[in-house]
Amino acid sequence: MKRITVLLAEDHAIVREGLRTLLDLKDVFDVIGEASTGREAVDIARKMRPDVVVMDIAMPELNGFEATKQILAVSPNSKVLVLSAYCDDEYVSHMASVGASGYILKQNSGEVLAHAIQEIADGRPYFSKAITKRIRNAERKARESGTCPAKARRSLTTREAEVLQLVAEGSANKQIAVLLGISIKTVEKHRQQLMDKLDIHDTAGLTRHAIATGVIESNIQVTTT
Repeated sequence: MKRITVLLAEDHAIVREGLRTLLDLKDVFDVIGEASTGREAVDIARKMRPDVVVMDIAMPELNGFEATKQILAVSPNSKVLVLSAYCDDEYVSHMASVGASGYILKQNSGEVLAHAIQEIADGRPYFSKAITKRIRNAERKARESGTCPAKARRSLTTREAEVLQLVAEGSANKQIAVLLGISIKTVEKHRQQLMDKLDIHDTAGLTRHAIATGVIESNIQVTTT
């Protein structure tokens, strides 16, 4: 039987170690890489082309939403399984909309994780029971109200979303320019465009928006400067 190659994208080292240990106990899996940031996950996926990427949502530098989009662009045969503590309807629907093949919660067991990886590697979407229930409830409410489920966030370009996250994480324009390989003037342009789209005109407001939409974790301190 062909072994399933797996990339672990999780910013907490102790969690990555636990996931690797769980998967190493199964003969079918081969963990070929670990990433502590979303950007690192994209780079490794480009080089290694894993069968499955286990992806957290709250990742530094590049969150799970944007990382998933970019991974599937550079490694289209890879499948993404979300492993997150978040089960909000909009997180689930947005991860599905950007191409994730499955979504389970960190509260699930190691056996559920292994089964989910196997399922999506075989081409079958996998959502945990709790997630499936939330999806069905959201769809039912949408049918009853005659509306479509809300999108997770306004329509930002990939670059605008990257700038939003880095601004919210406290990076200055010069730091963002170096990290993204673009000029400071281009950073300023993207920053102004996302402010216009979101109708938010200060850094504190952008940070609050990033927290509310799951771009960064809520333990970031929001200042008024």
